[in-house]
Amino acid sequence: MNTLKAGDKAPKFVLKNQDNEDISLGDFSGKKVLVYFYPKAMTPGCTVQAQNLRDIKAELDTKNVVVLGVSPDAVKRLPKFIEKESLNFTLLSDEDHAVADAFGVWG
Repeated sequence: MNTLKAGDKAPKFVLKNQDNEDISLGDFSGKKVLVYFYPKAMTPGCTVQAQNLRDIKAELDTKNVVVLGVSPDAVKRLPKFIEKESLNFTLLSDEDHAVADAFGVWG
């Protein structure tokens, strides 16, 4: 497993979002994309991480940064996490953790 380093090109991917729509990294051409990985929705550490990103979203917007949260959770679990924590960014389902593997963050 090779972890990405600063300056590395991010692997391309397509994953389902909380609305069961395909989302591609290429959909955000011209923007900066903050892809963060979390192991499971609605667990204490993952919740704090998501809340922190939620709380700075307005600042990230001014810097043209899009937030994408990626987890191995099923698509049907993602809307519950968004609703419970009032999340204001996209969550993606990586059930087989192929994208996490490609980014070198699974394990």
